[in-house]
Amino acid sequence: MSAAFADWPKPGPIDLTQHDPPHGSSSTEWWYVNTHFEAEDGRPFSLFAAFFRIRKPNATPGAKPEYAYSVTWALTDPTARAYYPDSRVDKSAPKMGLDRIKNGAGSRDTRLNRAMAEVLERGKVPGPDRMFEGDVFVADGRLELDYAGARFDKQSDGSYRLRLSNDRVRAACDITFTPKKAPVRHGDDGVVKGHGGEDMFYYFVPRCDVAGSVTVRGETLRVAKGSGWYDHEFGGPTKDQAERAKKEKPPNVAWNWVGTQLDDGSEVSAYSLVRAESGEVLWQWAIVIDPSGAARSYHGITLTPGTPWRSTRTFHDYPTSWTLEVPEARLSLEVAASFDDQELITVLSKPAFWEGRVSVKGTLAGAAVNGLGYLERSGFEPIKDLDDYFGAVGDEVRKSVRAVLPLDPTYDEARSLVASKERTHYMDGVSLPQLSRALFAPIREITDRGGKSWRSYAALACCDVVGGDSRKFVQWLAMPELLHVGSLIVDDVQDRSTVRRGKPTCHVIYGEPIAINAGTAAYFIAQKLLFSNELSDAKKLKLYDLYFESMRAGHAGQAMDLDGPGDLVPAVVATGDARALEARILATHRLKTAAPAGSLARMGAIAGGGTEQQIEAVGGFFESLGLAFQIVDDVLNLRGFKGNLKSAGEDIANGTITLPVAKALGRFGEADRAWLWKTMQSKSKDPAVVGGVIAKLEACGAIEACADEARSLVEAAWAKAAPLLDDSISKVMLRAFGWYVLERHY
Repeated sequence: MSAAFADWPKPGPIDLTQHDPPHGSSSTEWWYVNTHFEAEDGRPFSLFAAFFRIRKPNATPGAKPEYAYSVTWALTDPTARAYYPDSRVDKSAPKMGLDRIKNGAGSRDTRLNRAMAEVLERGKVPGPDRMFEGDVFVADGRLELDYAGARFDKQSDGSYRLRLSNDRVRAACDITFTPKKAPVRHGDDGVVKGHGGEDMFYYFVPRCDVAGSVTVRGETLRVAKGSGWYDHEFGGPTKDQAERAKKEKPPNVAWNWVGTQLDDGSEVSAYSLVRAESGEVLWQWAIVIDPSGAARSYHGITLTPGTPWRSTRTFHDYPTSWTLEVPEARLSLEVAASFDDQELITVLSKPAFWEGRVSVKGTLAGAAVNGLGYLERSGFEPIKDLDDYFGAVGDEVRKSVRAVLPLDPTYDEARSLVASKERTHYMDGVSLPQLSRALFAPIREITDRGGKSWRSYAALACCDVVGGDSRKFVQWLAMPELLHVGSLIVDDVQDRSTVRRGKPTCHVIYGEPIAINAGTAAYFIAQKLLFSNELSDAKKLKLYDLYFESMRAGHAGQAMDLDGPGDLVPAVVATGDARALEARILATHRLKTAAPAGSLARMGAIAGGGTEQQIEAVGGFFESLGLAFQIVDDVLNLRGFKGNLKSAGEDIANGTITLPVAKALGRFGEADRAWLWKTMQSKSKDPAVVGGVIAKLEACGAIEACADEARSLVEAAWAKAAPLLDDSISKVMLRAFGWYVLERHY
């Protein structure tokens, strides 16, 4: 395939002196290295780094090109199963991010775009990304990159020197890559396709010697032995491609890439570019390099994913095992991650990508081979909006509950819930099938049906938003759901409800005695999940205090809900003063829903190491969200739920005094107040009667006043919390979640 640009390599060997430096014709260019090495103490490590240069759109034709820069890198410690990522972006990133959102290239969820824009408009980027603190220098005519201290240089002897540091985790490297093989063209004689279908040139050096040092958690170690890899890609749309892109939207492209060095001296690089929405393969290639350095290119490949792993920070799915087949090369490789969690969170890739160390085994030309490599998966969007996000959260919540309450429990699993290692005699004579049938199954009957998972989100989100690591407390996903389901089971008995989450209630299936016992047991089973070796005794004491505080508040709220606010209504009908009635209804909502949500948020912030001010701020924010959630529920009950989840006006038909009714009583004249109270007491199921009440509540502005109150609660709480929280992806998600609660339709 002929070169698309004059400064691309011509046919024949690639002159690295000429083509390692930046290419003026390219709108996109990157330099990439990875290495697997053994430190002087014998521990294995892996590392990758990528330096990007992207040309900005020129406002003035003929003006000198301007570029945006970024660098991503990560150190992998397979022994500790630890991953230390870092991402630095250009100082122009806030403006470029706003332009992307304005041009429709942001998130598919408008609430996420609004939340992101709030950060970008202040000239910030959300962490873990950080903007370069110093200037970026890129030399002309030679490879010398200095991205505000992150450096990649070509030395006079032809080697490449990489210098990076990440002060957040006290990680750094100073590693030299010395090529041992000649550069190899990828794709079609070096020409590949970029993310938008544009022409790119791609070459790589598949094997290098490495030397130098690495710093891990503040400990500096010499590199004893290892092997490295170097990639370079550059290009951009040709004139024809640019014109075509103006007329038709380029495909939304995602990719999988693997590069591996095998123990027989061979190397393999393969990639597959696919349409992100459908998975349709658009372009793919594999290059196999033999021990002598001779390379062959193959178009007919299959790169098949294995079982996905789900991140509990982004809730994105990533296959962490793959099968690579290249029949013409007689190549079959099984590729498996050294460990799953090698996700790099960054706004550069919506909002994360997976790049990590993998082990490889299989056959090449009939001979068994093994090796190490790197695999990258980027550009996929399994989570398209917040509905998808909380659907994924819900899946993980149910998985977490299943782990806590297995329907076929082992002795140890049952003992951990009803006894302890110190008191095993409590298990004497206990029938595991009976325990499952009479205790675990009734709870699972409701949890397995799904439900709103925002309560489970609260604790983990507030751990991350104060700078903690929620992965250490992922077992907490089950805790809020068990608390909530326990209350639902008991509520349904008290209310004589027959349907819960679309199916018969627990007591209808198992009987009231079993249901009541299971519902209350769920509260105490949830307590078991609070245990963590990550927390001091002092913090554990705070968590227990918050846990039981939420339980006391919730039961007080339930008592008020069962008794109802009807004793206040006659006075309101007589006077038109509904302030006490509104306060009573809000108090019930606050105790039943807001207080437990606030406690969960505070617990997460304590686990995350938040300050007292941060702990109270996120607690207050989730209290407001919980209160707003219930107010919005009252509003949706009158205006209708998405998908007819509940019948519109169900509260009116049941005679329930909700906040919209209270506000209407405060706005109506005496005759209308008397009419409304009489109608509510009649509990009419006639659609015409119910519809008439709703129409009058809308006409007087009571329903919209409730929606306004919910919005004001959330905005006021956010105004207090936001200044205390560092800008981060977690903070963006939290802000968007506030709008999600307010703008939901189910």
